[in-house]
Amino acid sequence: MSLPRKVSAETPDHLKEVDPRAMRSRRDLQRVHRVMGTRSIVCNALKQLVPHLPSSRLRVLELGAGDGTLMLSVARALGPAWPEVDLTLLDRQQLVASKTVEAYEKANWKVDIKVEDVTDWVENSDCARHDQDPERWDLIVVNLFLHHFEGVFLLNLLNAIARSCSRFLACEPHRSYIALAGSHLIGAIGANAVTREDAVLSVHAGFRDAEITKLWVQTGHRWSMSEYSAGFFSHCFSAHRL
Repeated sequence: MSLPRKVSAETPDHLKEVDPRAMRSRRDLQRVHRVMGTRSIVCNALKQLVPHLPSSRLRVLELGAGDGTLMLSVARALGPAWPEVDLTLLDRQQLVASKTVEAYEKANWKVDIKVEDVTDWVENSDCARHDQDPERWDLIVVNLFLHHFEGVFLLNLLNAIARSCSRFLACEPHRSYIALAGSHLIGAIGANAVTREDAVLSVHAGFRDAEITKLWVQTGHRWSMSEYSAGFFSHCFSAHRL
């Protein structure tokens, strides 16, 4: 019997960016990504999703980008294979440090930081759809982001993403009993109470099987899609507009 999906509010969503608990939790998350192998998972998925770069600079948007360090590790790992990228990091809080921006520049990735709630981004995308084509991206990426949402808003978010890009990649928590057991052990890497609680909630809110695909097909466009578990703890979905 599989775990039913359950979305609950996570503590960092209600903490200010300067709250010591939030700052510690962000550092914890960097360690969690290393343990989960997120960088390698995302890099491998992007190489499959974008096998040939466009002749112009690749326009990439990351929704819910947080402090931007995960995508920075991806930029470094991709190296010269992705030499020219214009990256927009969108989050409802300004969490990207100046040293992170400088590191992107050394990787030849130009970074634009956009402070906006995803609810407003979806609404703006919907307004643009009625007046003109919304802003287009070659690629939109989300990491540990979709699992915060459910119901109508999740469907609206996926619709807005589908209207706004040619390729999409999501790397989310995998919802399984093994992942749940692992989330209860996260204190072993020194995670604080906030991170320990959120790890368990994230697994309960995660995805499995073809759950994202079933929502994505409702966007009405023709896409090539792939959905799969990656390791014990991650669940990926990718889509390429045909």
